Amino acid sequence: MLSALLAASIATATPSVQASAQPIDEDASPAMFMVRDADTTVYIFGTFHALDGKADWFKDRVKTAFDSSGELVLETVIPEGKPIAPRPGFRGPPLSVTPSASFLATTRMAINAGKSQGMQVGNGADNVLRHVAEAQGKPVEGLETLELQLSMFNRMPAANSAPAPKPGDPVEEHDQMQDLTKAMAAMQDAWKHGDQSVFVNMLTQLEKASPDTYRVMFTERNTRWADWIAGRMQTPGTVFVAVGAGHLAGKDSLLVHLAQLGITSARLN
Repeated sequence: MLSALLAASIATATPSVQASAQPIDEDASPAMFMVRDADTTVYIFGTFHALDGKADWFKDRVKTAFDSSGELVLETVIPEGKPIAPRPGFRGPPLSVTPSASFLATTRMAINAGKSQGMQVGNGADNVLRHVAEAQGKPVEGLETLELQLSMFNRMPAANSAPAPKPGDPVEEHDQMQDLTKAMAAMQDAWKHGDQSVFVNMLTQLEKASPDTYRVMFTERNTRWADWIAGRMQTPGTVFVAVGAGHLAGKDSLLVHLAQLGITSARLN
């Protein structure tokens, strides 16, 4: 689900970026921020949900912050190896995903573009952090439920531009796949180096192409997550929050919403 949301935003936006021609940089340093008061520290780490597994990012300040935290908080915690079922008392929509055909087509294409670059959810930063936390016996929880994410996926509108390629139009489909492949590679490279500008560009393109998708996927969620962090600041302790890097960039970022609540963040790397 997380990789599908990431792919959907990239597919809808189709940002104008170029993949880096430089050799792979093993010395990765993704963006990480911190908010703190007298007795509470919340580290906010920007993740990439599917990676090629070639970057040594879980070290230095990131690992120190993670090790010092008493709990890990992800966007959501998806059951592994178990059927997806609603929690007792759940009153939301059925756990089915029925987005538009255009949305499905562009999302599938973006996921395939990522796979062509060797990017897998198993290597994603969220997955790595979760498995380390579970191995250490560290509590892991989600900012939102799986039911909420599925409901959001159901409500995802089709983009206003960049329609899905039509059957029998291999040239257009090939061009779209090439563009998405370059975009996925460039965004992964930007994540490894803590470069937020590429994500700002993607978000700008997404808002222009589909304002409703941008609102549902980023603005509304960032607002809710800022409220959660503000509430968590009332309880002493240290927490490691890991959300997609795109949520920490742009004019409607999680950090901006925190600032609107009077909570100032500081970048650590």
